[in-house]
Amino acid sequence: MVSTATAQQGNIGIYVNALGVVTPLNTVSVNSRVQGQIMKVNYQEGQLVHAGDPLVEIDPGPNQAALTQAEGQLARDTAQLEDARLDLERYQEAFASNAIPRQQLDTQVAVVHQDEGTVKLDQGQLDNAKVQLAYCYITAPISGRVGLRLVDAGNIVQANSTSPLLVITELQPITVIFNVAEDDLPQIQKQLRQGKQLVVDAFDRAQLKKLATGTLETLDNQIDPTTGTVKLKAVFTNDDESLFPNQFVNARLLVDTLTDVTLLPNTAIQRNADSAFVYLLDPEQTNELKTITMRIITVNTTDGTVSAVEGINPGTVVVADNFNKLTDGAKVIVRKPAGETGKTGAKKKRKTDSP
Repeated sequence: MVSTATAQQGNIGIYVNALGVVTPLNTVSVNSRVQGQIMKVNYQEGQLVHAGDPLVEIDPGPNQAALTQAEGQLARDTAQLEDARLDLERYQEAFASNAIPRQQLDTQVAVVHQDEGTVKLDQGQLDNAKVQLAYCYITAPISGRVGLRLVDAGNIVQANSTSPLLVITELQPITVIFNVAEDDLPQIQKQLRQGKQLVVDAFDRAQLKKLATGTLETLDNQIDPTTGTVKLKAVFTNDDESLFPNQFVNARLLVDTLTDVTLLPNTAIQRNADSAFVYLLDPEQTNELKTITMRIITVNTTDGTVSAVEGINPGTVVVADNFNKLTDGAKVIVRKPAGETGKTGAKKKRKTDSP
């Protein structure tokens, strides 16, 4: 007794499977650009932050004092410049009346230019002091998730230290980098040249659960000669954060779709040393005992539990189990579906119970 399956007509995708690694678009190690004591930490470990959010506050006292000093120096030198310009105006009037020599006027012109340079230098120092004061208030450079805190409040930090204060990783969107064989590259490039957006699915390690669906963003510019593979990058919105940085996933790239092909369950397809084959039921036989015929087929592509085949037509009924007992030309009994058996039994019971 055997079960059966019927060949269907439909569409099936051609996929390229590869092992990939989840890679964030941006990862930033946040360092201090000034020296000082950490006064306040404004984030929680693992918190999602947006660009511009306050993160760490460093004691602004020394930099505030430097700013005040720069402002005072600029004000003093600006006053000296104004005084030198007034003297220059008086010297110009006196020179016009031949009251002073030309040398004295030229000297005063040089004094004005010198004071103008001093004021410009003071303005630069003032701007630098403002920048240094702003560096005391560290904000998030990108949006993402903050990692574990690496430095606590109260510690003294150095400018541009090699040890970061914290690390921010962008999670939305996120990318998956995976390698495909160089033999698959021509069909991928063909689709990209036609302007098609290729879909990439990310599955878990066991390839049982689909984690996310994204699109192919780009491919590398060279093939790795040691492995014969090329790197591809796919981007995912990752709205539910199902993908995590450095996570290993199985990437499945949809390269093309075959339409109106004959589809069969993989369980109905058998293989020997030479080819793939199926056992066909004789459609002309109406008796309970049916004769089966072995038919060689060609399997084009497989997607999950279904394969596209050539050699049979849609609607063909094939054997789906108990292959170890079958041979070409054997006679079998088709097992009826459980629902059909139940319906028959119910009808018989109603006939027996009826008066």
